[in-house]
Amino acid sequence: MKKPSVVSFLITLLLAAAVCIQGSEPVKDTDGNPLIDRTKYFIQPVKTKSNNGGGLVPAATNILPFCPLGITQTLLPYQPGLPVSFHLPLGAKHTVVTSFPVNIYFESNIWPVCNEFSKFWEVDDSKSVSGELPVVIGGKRFADNSRFEIEKAGENTYKLTTLYGTVGAIPGAWLSAPQLIVTNDTSKTLLVKFSKVDDVTTDDTSTSREEKLALRMFPFY
Repeated sequence: MKKPSVVSFLITLLLAAAVCIQGSEPVKDTDGNPLIDRTKYFIQPVKTKSNNGGGLVPAATNILPFCPLGITQTLLPYQPGLPVSFHLPLGAKHTVVTSFPVNIYFESNIWPVCNEFSKFWEVDDSKSVSGELPVVIGGKRFADNSRFEIEKAGENTYKLTTLYGTVGAIPGAWLSAPQLIVTNDTSKTLLVKFSKVDDVTTDDTSTSREEKLALRMFPFY
């Protein structure tokens, strides 16, 4: 009678270990290196027939009210957008970003408008765009609508998910530049890669060439 219970226990232990390993799989950048907490990266949308692959930037999505800013892809595919950093939950015992929820924060020394809003991303669950919720800045750390999970979708390719659905893109108000929303329509899912920002060109006291390029038309693009 003891043997089946031991075997059952071992099977349960192995399954639990497998789940833990799968859940803790690191998210990797375009060089195949794990993403590190509070390190600067560009989120690079994957280029497709319907998406030009332009980088992500804060941008006005309405004439009034102007703030908070939404998140939009640049119309020019060579623009990397603004860097972001990923913030792990308070008390995390590691610095590697995995599939567990993180906060996403725009890293920029230039922020000419809407300074009363934080640079953390959030899902605006107070309104919808064609039944879908916009992704905007102004989030709060640890708030439910500021939590994003990074799910693997291919080789070093990922999608962002939230409690409300998956992050996707639709034509926005300004020249139809893709605007980030949360949707349950899989055809609108935005696939992304992560490219580490060159530490030589960007530090805590300067603005990189890429940032200056992306901010040239801020906040309209």
